[in-house]
Amino acid sequence: MRHPLMRHSIFMTLTLCAGAVLAACGGDGGGSSPMAPNGPTGEPADRVIKDNPSFAGDVQDIFERNGCTASGCHGTFAASELSLAEGSAYAEIVNVPAVSEDFLLVKPNDPQNSYVVIKVEGRHTVGSRMPLAGVPLDDIDIANLRNWIVQGAQNN
Repeated sequence: MRHPLMRHSIFMTLTLCAGAVLAACGGDGGGSSPMAPNGPTGEPADRVIKDNPSFAGDVQDIFERNGCTASGCHGTFAASELSLAEGSAYAEIVNVPAVSEDFLLVKPNDPQNSYVVIKVEGRHTVGSRMPLAGVPLDDIDIANLRNWIVQGAQNN
């Protein structure tokens, strides 16, 4: 029979491990912060919806700030086969077929039928809304992602 303190220690270890796994796919990847209605608290006041966002300056920032590039999600040592890490994300998502549904991950000029948008908006029929175990993207991030795709999903 196990001692009661040993059971408590095992429970605490499992609880901490579960928390670490859930935190890996949410937040900003570098110490997450709570979300306000329009994004993480303490975030720069200059976050705005842009008509022509760039991939490097805006879309990659969305992936990084929301924890999508964490190693347990879509980072360098991605748990999935999709890497959103800087330097590889663009080639991994633009005009690339989704694995679980019949869409392209990013279909240039068509955000409504781009699987990345479908997943962050929660319109998917397979799997979970992204970011997994994180707070859903705010309206500013979704609008900038959509606008980037509307403008042709350029590698800029």
